[in-house]
Amino acid sequence: MKRVAFQGERGAFSEDAVAKFFGSTLPVPHPIPLPTLAEAFQVVEAGDADHAVVPIENSQAGSINETYDLLLRSPLLIAGELTLAVNHCLMALPGQGRGAVRQVFSHPQALAQCDRFLRELGAELVPVYDTAGSAKMIKEQGLLGAAAVASERAAQLYGLEVLARNIQTIANNFTRFVVLSREPAPPGAQNKTSLVFATQNLPGALYACLGAFATRNINLAKLESRPSREKPWEYIFYLDFEGHVQEQGIQEALQDLEGKTAFVKILGSYPKARG
Repeated sequence: MKRVAFQGERGAFSEDAVAKFFGSTLPVPHPIPLPTLAEAFQVVEAGDADHAVVPIENSQAGSINETYDLLLRSPLLIAGELTLAVNHCLMALPGQGRGAVRQVFSHPQALAQCDRFLRELGAELVPVYDTAGSAKMIKEQGLLGAAAVASERAAQLYGLEVLARNIQTIANNFTRFVVLSREPAPPGAQNKTSLVFATQNLPGALYACLGAFATRNINLAKLESRPSREKPWEYIFYLDFEGHVQEQGIQEALQDLEGKTAFVKILGSYPKARG
């Protein structure tokens, strides 16, 4: 049985992602809920879990910076990806109407994704470590005048009443998750590679790096800069592109890239998500 770690309590969207990615495999994977993303990485690194499923970006709120920072430091590899539709609900203890809500608890990303609805609600927003965890807290502590933003499945698990459904600001709200492993993934029919690199401090350095892909007609799916943790005002670049590291053209591009950068780290080469 595969042991799959995720950040959050039972009922978290990350657990839904675990079920979606591994749902067709037998035996059914054993989910391991953990308080933090760092712990989800750590249990796989230590061999206490086979995989972790972690969020990496949201179609509305953008990148999950902590995940990118952990990928930079971790020896784990991205072995797969999936996209999950995220539909947020407002929930409270049974009998609590929407007008009684004075505080709303949830993960900061979820609060950001529901900003328009929550502004109109006019309640105090209280960030906590997890969407489902906020629902569990309200139930266990019997909090009156409090609501959580979480999935409808979390409301069912913790016996809360749904006060409003689909409260996200953008109706088509999706989160991309990546599957982490200690071993590289075999190629699929369509593949994607993720890496991180730092440019040399020279004019046109980034232009030259991207040219390693452009001259070989390799399609870039994402490019994002993040501040370096080593030196102030210096940046590293996270890049996703189509193709697998086993392909000859990709190997040539990576060799070219290595000659133009201060460092390159492959984060994973894996089957591309469908849809």
